[in-house]
Amino acid sequence: MSTPSHGPLVRVPFADLQALLQRIFQRHGCSETVAGVLAHNCSSAQRDGAHSHGVFRIPGYVSTLASGWVDGRATPTVTDVAPGYVRVDAAGGFAQPALAAARQLLIEKARKAGIAVLAIHNSHHFAALWPDVEPFADQGLVALSVVNSMTCVVPHGARKPLFGTNPIAFAAPCAGQPPIVFDMATSAMAHGDVQIAARAGEQLAEGMGVDAQGQPTTDPRAILEGGALLPFGGHKGSALSMMVELLAAALTGGHFSWEFDWSGHPGAKTPWTGQLLIVIDPSMAEGSRFAQRSRELVEHMQACGLSRMPGERRYREREAAEREGVALQEQELQSLTALLG
Repeated sequence: MSTPSHGPLVRVPFADLQALLQRIFQRHGCSETVAGVLAHNCSSAQRDGAHSHGVFRIPGYVSTLASGWVDGRATPTVTDVAPGYVRVDAAGGFAQPALAAARQLLIEKARKAGIAVLAIHNSHHFAALWPDVEPFADQGLVALSVVNSMTCVVPHGARKPLFGTNPIAFAAPCAGQPPIVFDMATSAMAHGDVQIAARAGEQLAEGMGVDAQGQPTTDPRAILEGGALLPFGGHKGSALSMMVELLAAALTGGHFSWEFDWSGHPGAKTPWTGQLLIVIDPSMAEGSRFAQRSRELVEHMQACGLSRMPGERRYREREAAEREGVALQEQELQSLTALLG
């Protein structure tokens, strides 16, 4: 995650930020339903300190909607495929409204069968992935989601980019505390964090990416302007990225990271790919003990010297935002307001 570090900060109540973003999305072509889902997603990311997926993304959404690349008024079609399988055609719209349309059916199937799969295709995903899975853990369920992205990552041992950042998100309930949640790109870092570093004029750590000639670079602009990211962990991250392509695209009917062409839509930013969610009801195997067992694992990890659990910083940021308001750079707030003009 990146934190705002340039310019004075202002604090905005979460509800006010969400309302502002909803107005922006509606002003730029989204239906009220789609705007509400996207506004909540971006506001949540900003509130929790995931700034590369918060208000930083709004200009990209706006330019994408203006380009005609995505349908901000799309109505997803939910199909009940099998006892443990739900399929959604996002109709060229965003993935989050497609998930929202299928959420209740997915939960019902998971509770009845013990496990259920949601396959979303014909969809655009441009946001953090953890908001897609955390709500399931709040209901005592385990959730795993993968989504692929636009081509910007060189597979390990290859010479040119093929995969996307291809994140994986996981959430599980934990007794007496917030759910265990992580959201990680299979690339060495998130594409949005590279953009933020470039905007701030900062250098990256070694091993993040290559330039247009395929040479290692710490310059984020060189990665963005003809270069590419590398997978994390060499061949291991590359294998996971390949897995995401297979699960999110091949299995759902979505596009692989290289299969769509947005060259006819200047300003388009949102990848047109696919998403898979797997939701498990742990009560089928462990009754009410799973959340307590999760707590035991956390306690033992802490006893081993682990100073911060995955997602812990996000919860701290959330608590601070609930007390003081969501942190924004003053210039960011002014830019958002200008989008209503």
